[in-house]
Amino acid sequence: MKFKPVYFFLAPALTAIFVFFFIPVISAFIISFTDFDIYAIGDYSKFRFTGLDNYYKLFDNQLFWKALTNTFYFVIISGPISIAVSLGAAMILNSKLVKFKGIFRLVYFMPVVTTLVAVSIVWRFIYHPEFGLLNYGLSFVGIEKIDWLGDPFWSMPSIIILSIWKNFGYNMIIFIAGLQNIPEELYEAAQIEGANGWQRFTKITLPMLAPTTVFITIITMIGYFQLFAEPYIMTQGGPLDSTLSIVLYMYQEGFRWWNMGYSSAIAFVLFVIILAGTLIQMWVQKRREA
Repeated sequence: MKFKPVYFFLAPALTAIFVFFFIPVISAFIISFTDFDIYAIGDYSKFRFTGLDNYYKLFDNQLFWKALTNTFYFVIISGPISIAVSLGAAMILNSKLVKFKGIFRLVYFMPVVTTLVAVSIVWRFIYHPEFGLLNYGLSFVGIEKIDWLGDPFWSMPSIIILSIWKNFGYNMIIFIAGLQNIPEELYEAAQIEGANGWQRFTKITLPMLAPTTVFITIITMIGYFQLFAEPYIMTQGGPLDSTLSIVLYMYQEGFRWWNMGYSSAIAFVLFVIILAGTLIQMWVQKRREA
């Protein structure tokens, strides 16, 4: 086989991917079938294969189902809202009536590039039940103080609001790129035919944005299923495990209690869920195009 120069240039990147991605993933998959814990780190004789025991324990653990339910709740509620807000902001900024578009894009995109830890700390002060800006604003309309992060009913909606504010700017930029690729002639022809704004949106904008929307939906779903930093910093999974996400639960088992085998099993269950969700969305999109 003749050597090609392209292999020489690809070798560093492929080597890094293999060493820092494939080897850890394969190792974690093997560990998920063991009782690997903090004792096994010091003495490999305590490293034992247990088969599917970790997975059996996982599905028999109520805390796991609680974390999984919280994660699905977060994804199902915040995902569509975030995409809708992103699309709305993109359409406004893509309008010819809006001036200083660059400034607005910068302002809306700034939360995306701001450190999530810093943002979460600031929002903890906003949500403070006694001195927070949110309750202070609500007091002007006669609404009683709400313990946003201390009440199990409001804790997850509070994190959802933060996540939407933090992430919608990224999807907005992608939607703007998709909107700019739609030929202006289509809107002009529809307007001549008497189509109103809603009809132009549903018959032209949404169909033409379908590939962009599928891409954004998939990356949003993948990102939101990995919810971790917000509940870790703001609530530690409380109150009453109402904000315990599957990734936070995995972190607690792996790095607080050092149940690495059990934690790895959680990781691969999450991988299967994300993979299934991605394949379903791609299948639905292909059915629509057929």
